[in-house]
Amino acid sequence: MDIQIVISLVLIGVLAGILSGLVGVGGGVIMVPLLVLLLGFNQHQAQGTSLAVLVVPVTAIAVYTYHKEGYIDWRYVGIIAVFFIIGGYFGSKMAVNLDQKMLKKIFGVILLLIAGKMLLEK
Repeated sequence: MDIQIVISLVLIGVLAGILSGLVGVGGGVIMVPLLVLLLGFNQHQAQGTSLAVLVVPVTAIAVYTYHKEGYIDWRYVGIIAVFFIIGGYFGSKMAVNLDQKMLKKIFGVILLLIAGKMLLEK
């Protein structure tokens, strides 16, 4: 691993962390595209790396800040988390069996749909 790769990884981590704390995005929206574009990862590698980063409680400080301000309803968190685990299991099983090009297209369409909805919403 050379210095350029280390610098790229540091920048990806800082940007994902800032945006995660700021607007709640980081993994899929920031890390995955940058790992593909900056470091030449394929879609499977980028998604797997992004998920692996999130296994460690990297967002704990940001969560603490939101919790301190009263912005988290832990009942909702618990329900979402249980089903996120289930969905993550089945989603990963599907993803590893998809062709790289198809997976990248699905990823892009989902980002576009979400962006369009948020930009056009009143």
